[in-house]
Formats: sequence, structure tokens, C-alpha cells
Amino acid sequence: MLEMGWIRREAAAFQRAADWKGIKISIAELIEVDDRRKAMQREAEELRAERNRRSRGIELLMREGRKEEAQREREASASQLARLKQVEDNYRETERIYEALMLQVPNLLSPDTPQGATDRDNVEIRRSGEQPAFDFEARSHIELGESLDIVDLARGVKIGGARQYVLKNNGMLLQRAVQELALDLLLGKGFDLLDVPVMVKEETMIATGYFPGNRDQSYAIQGDDKWLAGTSEVPLVSFYSGEILDLAAPKLLGAVSACYRSEVGSAGRDVHGLYRVHQFAKVEQVVICRADLTHALEWLERMTANSEELLRLLELPYRVVAVCSGDMSQKNYKQYDIETWMPSRGSYGETHSASLLLDFQARRSNIRYRDEEGKLKHAYTLNNTMAASPRILIPLLENHQRADGSIYIPPALRPYMKGQTELRPRL
Repeated sequence: MLEMGWIRREAAAFQRAADWKGIKISIAELIEVDDRRKAMQREAEELRAERNRRSRGIELLMREGRKEEAQREREASASQLARLKQVEDNYRETERIYEALMLQVPNLLSPDTPQGATDRDNVEIRRSGEQPAFDFEARSHIELGESLDIVDLARGVKIGGARQYVLKNNGMLLQRAVQELALDLLLGKGFDLLDVPVMVKEETMIATGYFPGNRDQSYAIQGDDKWLAGTSEVPLVSFYSGEILDLAAPKLLGAVSACYRSEVGSAGRDVHGLYRVHQFAKVEQVVICRADLTHALEWLERMTANSEELLRLLELPYRVVAVCSGDMSQKNYKQYDIETWMPSRGSYGETHSASLLLDFQARRSNIRYRDEEGKLKHAYTLNNTMAASPRILIPLLENHQRADGSIYIPPALRPYMKGQTELRPRL
């Protein structure tokens, strides 16, 4: 958890971050609870010291044969022990309240984070690529997927219920092609690629900052202390939990994994097609670096650039936005989203997200390193979506469609698509 001394020194900033992020917590209440907790701790320590002093005194009185005085001391000690038990019980309850409040404290916001309430208040930074101008009636990814026989939504729902889907033949190949291209890009940039568990412990979800806030977005495995992770960021950060690292160079980690989200609260939004589904796959980047803000901000830009490079290879128009305070999660200090043009929506849709968390996760996960003076410090962590599917298939199909219903395949994907240059409708 965040360091309490820092929270006390920057109480107004932490309260402002909570208010702007829509997190209901009173920093003043947290400080008051911490004061009470410390006072109880001091009283308990004093009572234990007095108990030990009385015990030694009783032993001495008994050795000297002063039994009546020893008995009086025992009676006084019994009363004191009752008080100690009461204080310890109160301390444990106060400690529980304190820890629950600490888990709700948000990360601070970077000075350049836009203030706003929803994603509509995010601020565009730059755009790349031209939106296609079709001289025919363009079709949605659902229509294209069905005509190409690569997406089967009806059978997905039959198998798994709402917001499920099946990718078939070239649909499956196209998803894997994007993933393999993304992984090859990361491999070429020095990332270690991991195959990680997505069934994780509850403490892992807490340590990476997904709990308590996102518990209703996650799937629990009944009868076990396990959850299905909504991103491989969780196991990637946890890979080094409890360790002291050599961060002369940052740790660069990548993974592709299945992801699971309940999407509670999104009823009625993006319910058709492949935009918002319960199970998807994601290629993720995680960087663990030393606690140097300038250094970490450079890595945020580099991770975002990795995703932009992928989108340019896919020949897709996109824009980068600075995420506003109200659209940012508890754990993030600064965040960029990349939104890719989706013709059927007539707008850009989020496909990537890059975040700097300072030491928020590293403190919870106890990831440390030694600085130049040999002192132990908590690291900084960053994460970024390199590719999320099937959502990325929406702009791929819709932007690259042709009048005859075929789909142009960008050259960067062709080696992963068995040399195919286009997808054609079934006859």
C-alpha cells in the first residue's frame, strides 16, 4: 500500500485525486483512524511493559515470602490484563478499518492529466492515418465476418451465453496473425515473452491494484481462492513480487493470454458484435523500472510508440488521447489510450491503453531494488496493451473492406496468414 507519511504530507492532493477519480474515501478519516491505531498501539505496548514489570515484581515478592503483597499485585495485574485484552481487540478492529481504507487510497494524478468525468473528456494528442472514404455502402464487422464465414456470433451465444463468439478459419488465423506480429515486435525490442497463469490468487489481484475496486468486474472460481485475471498485467507484475531486482536496466515483460471480464455496468453499451465481450485475448507489455519519474515517463512514451508501430503496420487510422481523471482507474498516475477508427461506429474506439503507476503496484507487491547508494526502494511499474482481440478485428475488417466484400490484408500480416493477400466471401 502507499506510504502513510506521503499520504499525510500530500493529504489535499490525495483527496483531490480521489474526488476526481470518483473514489469515495475521506483522507481526513484515514488520518484520524491512523492516529487512533497508533495511540492504541502505544497503549498496548505500555500495558505489556507494565505487565512484564509486575510479573517480575510478583516473582521477587514470592521469593521473599511476601505473599500478601504478591496477591495484591496479582489482582492489580489481572485488571491490567483485562484492559490489555480490550485494547488489543480494539486495535485489531481499528487496524482492519485502517487497512480497508488504505486499499481505497488512489494514486496521485500527473500534473498534466486532464480533469473530466468520462471518456468524453479525454483530450486528443495526435492522429495518424486517413479515415477511409468508401464509394460503396460499407458493412459492419458483423456483416463482414458472417459473409466471410470467419465469425459466428449465434453459435457463440448458444455455447456460452451473451457476449460470446466463435472465430473460424481465417478469423482465427487473423487473430493469431495480429498476436504473432505484436509478439515479434516486442521480441525485437528486448522484451522477455512469458506464458503466464490467468487463474490467480486473490492476494495477487490486491497486490496489482485490481482489488478491491474491480471485484465486480472479475470472475471468481467457486470453492477456491482464485480469480480469472482480466489482463496478463496481473501475473506479469506479480512475476517479481517479493523480490529485490537489479534494475540497472528495466525489466521488459510481454505475454499473450486469455482475459475474462464480467463487464458489469455496461448493459446496453456495445452489446452487439466483438467490441465488448466476456472473454478475449491480449498481448500485454509490462515494464518494471527504477523510481525515476523522467525515466518512467520516457518508457510510457516508448510503450505507446510500440502500439502505434503495430497500428501503422496494420495500416489503421488511430488517435492517441490523454485519459482524464474520471476515466482513470485508482492505480494509474498517467494514462494514454489509443483509439482506432471503426467505420460502423462512425467514431474512434479504444483499442489500446498505456499507464504509468509509479510505485503503487510495487509497494503492494513488494518489488524493490537498490539505488546507487545501496538503499532499498520500491520500483515503478508501467503497462500497455499491445494488441487486444477480437476488438482489433473490428477496424481490421471494416477499414480494409472492398466493394466486392473482400478484405485487404496488410503486408505485415501476410507471413502469418499463409501468404494470403486478401480474404474473400464464401461462394
